[in-house]
Amino acid sequence: MQVIDFHQTLEVNGIRFWCYTAGHVLGAAMFMVDIAGVRILYTGDYSREEDRHLKAAEIPQFSPDICIIESTYGVQQHQPRHVREKRFTDAIHNTVSQGGRVLIPAFALGRAQELLLILDEYWSNHPELHKIPIYYASPLAKKCMAVYQTYINSMNERIRNQFAQSNPFHFKHIDPLNSIDNFHDVGPSVVMASPGSLQSGLSRQLFDKWCTDKKNTCVIPGYAVEGSLAKTIINEPREVTLANGLTAPLNMQIFYISFSAHADFPQTSGFLEELRPPNIILVHGEANEMGRLKQKLITQFDGTNTKIVSPKNCQSVEMYFSSEKMAKTIGRLAEKVPEVGDTVSGLLVKKGFTYQIMAPEDLRVYTQLSTANITQRIAVPYSGSFEVIKYRLKQIYESVESSAEEDVPTLTVHERVAIRLDSERYVTLQWSSDPISDMVSDSVVAMILNIGREGPKVVPIEEAVKTEEETEKVARKVVYSLMVSLFGDVKVAEEGKLVITVDGDVAHLDGRSGDVECENAGLKERIKTAFRRIQGAVRPIPLSAS
Repeated sequence: MQVIDFHQTLEVNGIRFWCYTAGHVLGAAMFMVDIAGVRILYTGDYSREEDRHLKAAEIPQFSPDICIIESTYGVQQHQPRHVREKRFTDAIHNTVSQGGRVLIPAFALGRAQELLLILDEYWSNHPELHKIPIYYASPLAKKCMAVYQTYINSMNERIRNQFAQSNPFHFKHIDPLNSIDNFHDVGPSVVMASPGSLQSGLSRQLFDKWCTDKKNTCVIPGYAVEGSLAKTIINEPREVTLANGLTAPLNMQIFYISFSAHADFPQTSGFLEELRPPNIILVHGEANEMGRLKQKLITQFDGTNTKIVSPKNCQSVEMYFSSEKMAKTIGRLAEKVPEVGDTVSGLLVKKGFTYQIMAPEDLRVYTQLSTANITQRIAVPYSGSFEVIKYRLKQIYESVESSAEEDVPTLTVHERVAIRLDSERYVTLQWSSDPISDMVSDSVVAMILNIGREGPKVVPIEEAVKTEEETEKVARKVVYSLMVSLFGDVKVAEEGKLVITVDGDVAHLDGRSGDVECENAGLKERIKTAFRRIQGAVRPIPLSAS
C-alpha cells in the first residue's frame, strides 16, 4: 500500500493516476486514471455541496474519456441545507423541551461529525438547553474524532477560521458514551449512536428501549438502505419487531432529514454538464433510481453522442479507443532531423505505453537498462574431414575465410561465426550473439550434423529400419537443441511435443508434423518458420535398402 496526496501523480507499469477532493467524508478522493492516453474519472462517493466542515468535490481541469459516477440518489433533490438544519434542530429542541429523548442513528464516519458540529453550535446558542446532555455512542466515532481534530487544514475555510479561536471538534456540550451500561437514562437527552441502519449495536438497543414512548423522537439523518429497520420506520408502521423477536407499538416520532453526503440529481447533472465526458457509467445505486437517472441524463445530453451505461453487478463494460502509436527519437539520434526517406536505426524501448528510439550507447543515459555482449560457444560431434565442412560452407555463404589459430584449423563465416577443429571427435563454434549470428550458427550446426549422415548406403532392410529410427531420434534432439537456442524456455512434453514459453505466451509444437498451437499469432508464425527452416537443414538423404 502506498500513500498519495491530492493532485500528486503516480505511475505504475505505465498507468498514471492522481486524485481530487471528493467532498464525501474527510479524505475522500476521486481518481483520474490515464491508460495509454485514455483518461477515466472514478468519482466514488462524492458531494458537490460544501457542508459544515468539508469542501465540495473538485471539478477536474479537463474532460475525461470515461466518467464512472455514483447514482445513489438518482433523480432525487436534497432540500436546501439551511432548511434541513432548522428541521433537525427544531425536532430535537421540541422533544427535549417536553422531557423526551432523541435518538440519532448515524454511521461513525462523516455524518456523525457533521451533525455533532450542528448540535454543539445550537446548544451554545441556547443556554436553556445546557443542562440536557448530548452523547455520541460509538467507539469508532471516538477514534475518528482524533483524526478530525488533527486534519483541520484539509477542511473548508469556515472550520479553518474557527480553529484560530479553538478546535471545533473539541465539543463543549457533547460527551462520548462507551456503552449503554454507563448511561443514566433519567430525563431528556440526545444520543447519537451507530450504526445508522438500526440493525444492531447501541442504536438498536436504545431504539428498542424508547420506541414505545410518544414523547421520544428518532431522527434518520442519512441514506436508509432497503431492508434495514431505519428504512422501515421512515414509513411509520404501527408496530416494529424488536431485536428479541417480540413486537412493540411504534409510538415515538420519526423524522427523516437527510444530511447524506452523496450527490443528488442537480449536483450530478451540473457536474457532468461541466465535464461533458463522451462515456458515462452509472454505479452505486438502487436499480430503479439508476434507471430514472439514466433516462434523465439521456434527455440532458441528447444530440451530443454521449454514451450512458448502467451495468449490473459483475457485468463487464467494453469500450474501444483507437490511437496512433508514436516512437520518439532521443539522445544522439535526435540531434539530426532526418530527411524524407531516411532510415532511423536504433533500439526501440517501450516504457509503459510510450515508445522511444535511441542509440545503444544512450541506453544507460535515458533508461535503467544497459547493453551487454554475449559470446556463445557450442561443441558439435564430428569425425569427418574439416575440408568437407569448408566446401559445404562455401556453397552456402559468400564469405568463408580460412585461418589457423594456434595451429588449429579455423573457418570464419561472414566475420560472425568461427568454426574450429579442436579434436578428431568434434568441432567448436563461437560467435557474439545477435539475431543474424544466431541464425548463421544454427544453420552451420545443422549442416555439420547432416554431413555425417549423407550419401547412399546399401544395408539390410532390418538395419535400414533401425537406422531410420535412430536418425529420427537424432533429428528430434537437433530440433530441440536449435529451438532452445532460438527461444530459450523449451520443454519436452508427451508424444514428442515441445512446450515453448516466450514472455508469458505458451506454444505447443508437434516435433513430427510441425503443427503449432498458440494464442499469440506472431509467436505461432515465428515457431512455424523456425521449424520449417530447421527441418530443411537437418533432413537426411533417404536411405536405399536392399
